[in-house]
Amino acid sequence: MKPVVMAIVTLVIAALGGLGFSTGIDASVEQTEQREPEPEMGPHRGRILREGDVAVELAIFETGVEPEFRVWVTDGGKPVAPEKVYVGVVLTRLGGEEERVGFAPKDDFLRGDKVVREPHSFVVSVNARYNGRQFQWQYDSFEGRTHIEPDIAKALNIATGVAGPAVLRETGEAYGRLVMDPERVRVVSARFDGTVESVSVGLGERVDKGQTLAAINSNENLKTYTINSPIAGVVVQRLANPGEQTAGRALLTIADSRALFAELDVFPSLRARIQPGAPVALSVRGLDIPLRGTVRQVDTVIRPNQSSVVRVTLKNPPAHLAPGGFISGDIEVARYEVPLAVKRSALQTFREFNVVYAKVGDEYEVRVLELGREAGEWVEVLGGLKPGTEYVTENSYIIKADIEKSGAAHDH
Repeated sequence: MKPVVMAIVTLVIAALGGLGFSTGIDASVEQTEQREPEPEMGPHRGRILREGDVAVELAIFETGVEPEFRVWVTDGGKPVAPEKVYVGVVLTRLGGEEERVGFAPKDDFLRGDKVVREPHSFVVSVNARYNGRQFQWQYDSFEGRTHIEPDIAKALNIATGVAGPAVLRETGEAYGRLVMDPERVRVVSARFDGTVESVSVGLGERVDKGQTLAAINSNENLKTYTINSPIAGVVVQRLANPGEQTAGRALLTIADSRALFAELDVFPSLRARIQPGAPVALSVRGLDIPLRGTVRQVDTVIRPNQSSVVRVTLKNPPAHLAPGGFISGDIEVARYEVPLAVKRSALQTFREFNVVYAKVGDEYEVRVLELGREAGEWVEVLGGLKPGTEYVTENSYIIKADIEKSGAAHDH
């Protein structure tokens, strides 16, 4: 957590407390510190559980192996052979899920028969038998977990979603310009050569289909006829003036300036993955509204700079768009459905792991993820999270900051 972000979160929480909110965040930590003394730890860095002269040390061992429970037993301070002791452990995770761990003798200790998956956060219930006596202990061993009251979560804009299937859309970024559709450009000339008597439109003027553009006095019969606009559009070129001869040349050019498409420059690695009809998300400089389009054509010509042109048809562009404007586009090059994904905005780091924060009631706890493919706002989840889990999607850094502040990062 960056110091600036951490400071902002602290100030927000303090301000909310000053406004009368029950913050729950700092209060829960302070209460825990007041009522819970430090547990006794053994020589193997495990928790000591005592009853009379019998002491059981329960530790999570993870040096050179996947995390596993190990147990050492002493009686009156002297080691007890592991085959003389029975130990069973039940781990109750957030949400009520239970995991049972059995043990078997190994060298001078009892070794658990399961990998202890992350997070190592649970209520630990221990049942042991030794020398005809029954022992039971229970304690909390939480990490990566915090409690936040609903009103605080709402005030801090902590949003959640439900993990499930998603469609990942892989895109490639390209840049270019808006251009007029050449299929909507008309070059206007005289049907019969003659003298230009008048031109009734000016450069840049918008015209309607059928509107009079010019009057021509025919050389053939000396009669005057009019030239009308073949389409609605804008006069983008005027090459005729009164008194001139038409001489078979172009007089005016009319273009439908609303019939625009984008020309995006792409390079070979991206070009090979683009298919006609692929969706494109477009952004125009100076326009806040995103545009949608589809790939119309991938140019077969490679230019000297090794780029090619991809032409994109726009869907419902706003009327004030003009050709020549700079534009960027995210072109979809792959799409695939995955059974489980989370939003990229939800991801945080916990120790060396990628995590999200699951929400159960008013409790938040890390879920260590095995990630797959990433595309757009989604990241595929291969393991570590169950479908249907509610998790924090926005402002997850607040949860991380609170866990780090409370010191609940990693404690066995």
